[in-house]
Amino acid sequence: MSSMNFFNIENEIKKIKKELHYSFDVCDRMLKKENVTIGFVYLKSFTDNLIFSTAIYEPICALKENISFESVKSAVFSNDVKEIKKDEMVENILKGAVVVLMNNATKILAVDIQKFNARSPSEPPTTPVIQGPREGFTEDIKTNIGLLRKRFYSADLVLKNMSVGRRTKTQVVICFLDSVVDKKIVREVEKKLKKIDIDGVVDSYYLIPFLSSRPNSIFKQIGNTEKPDIVSAKLLEGRVAIMVDNSPMVLTVPFVVLEELQNTNDYYTNYFYATLLRFIRLVGVLIAVLGPGVYIAMQLFHYNVMPLKYLITIADSTQQIPFTPFIEILFISLLFQILYEVSLRLPSYLGLATSIVGALILGDTGVKAGLISPPSVIVVAIAKIALYTVPEQSAQITILQFIFLLVGASVGLLGVVGGLIYIISYLNSIENFGAPYLAPFSPFILKDNKDGLLRVPITSMRERPYSFNVKNNRRLKS
Repeated sequence: MSSMNFFNIENEIKKIKKELHYSFDVCDRMLKKENVTIGFVYLKSFTDNLIFSTAIYEPICALKENISFESVKSAVFSNDVKEIKKDEMVENILKGAVVVLMNNATKILAVDIQKFNARSPSEPPTTPVIQGPREGFTEDIKTNIGLLRKRFYSADLVLKNMSVGRRTKTQVVICFLDSVVDKKIVREVEKKLKKIDIDGVVDSYYLIPFLSSRPNSIFKQIGNTEKPDIVSAKLLEGRVAIMVDNSPMVLTVPFVVLEELQNTNDYYTNYFYATLLRFIRLVGVLIAVLGPGVYIAMQLFHYNVMPLKYLITIADSTQQIPFTPFIEILFISLLFQILYEVSLRLPSYLGLATSIVGALILGDTGVKAGLISPPSVIVVAIAKIALYTVPEQSAQITILQFIFLLVGASVGLLGVVGGLIYIISYLNSIENFGAPYLAPFSPFILKDNKDGLLRVPITSMRERPYSFNVKNNRRLKS
């Protein structure tokens, strides 16, 4: 800058380009008008050239005389125009703004006209609904905030912005209802996010270990969803939502394990039917976790408690099997898991064909070849199907399934029961953001069981959950 603290436009543009390592998408343009030189610097990967011309360049060209910083600021067509400091230029350019420099001014202008190619909100594949809203979050945080704002025409919704990641500087937004949430939870979330010192945050899942009270645990401790209606319902209960730019997954805290037995469809259908489905999901989880382990334990150690006809059937079917019962069950489980991984990563038309070929041909051929027995195939198949009654917990349930399989084969039913007691005791010791993990069952909270395994009409749910602290417990007035 000169002695009068005005900018040398060419030198400043050279400095910006150098700091951005002369990347090919860094664009600059100069405009000389009425003895005033105006420089523009932006990223063409973020900025539409047509919008730049119509919103910034042409309006400034149309200025007649007495061109000043204020006249340029008022001439541009944008809702997001701000004055920035010299050391903020590169940061704003990287966020999609056009930086405007003038040789007769000491101030710098940043005009946000960024344009990303973002997909429109659609029904998430992870949480389809039969009835209810079909909108889902996208990778654009502005779109996600709009989807949330659309459900809260109230000043009570608070959005706090911060950036995480030394290199990515990813935008993270904390959302909560001011009159409902316990501010201690908000402060704890902010504190944990500010402590994060990492190269970059690519997705919201990067934040989960930093927010979890036990980051090395296999159990999920942070809620996540792709649906705005679910996030809205959780905010109304007094939870805090965490949005991350470039991720359709929104995190929610506090989290209790009961949330995984609940489903979006439960709130858009008959409450008797919803209650029945929750019990079915619980049974499905128990079958998925314990089924193979209990089967192998009874076959190896407790065959005398099996019905005689079933015992004869198992004996006949396993007589020619060359493997031990444990190796047989383990082999079938691994086969199912491999087929799942293959079908998950192949294109949809190939994945479906692979699943059918693997499940029918390999399974049937294996039985006929005498490598595996029909009862073992049925037990493992039922356990793998039951696993997806709670798809959000499929990873954790799969790990537990293999653990209980090993325990059942080693110690028998006593080991399975002991392992189950240990798991429940461990889960009972987890607490995240003031919420006991097994609430409202341990500790038992009678009022929260209105939306626990049971599902009562919304007219009967007059209070917010007591499983964690909220500022205002009253949800529905008499």
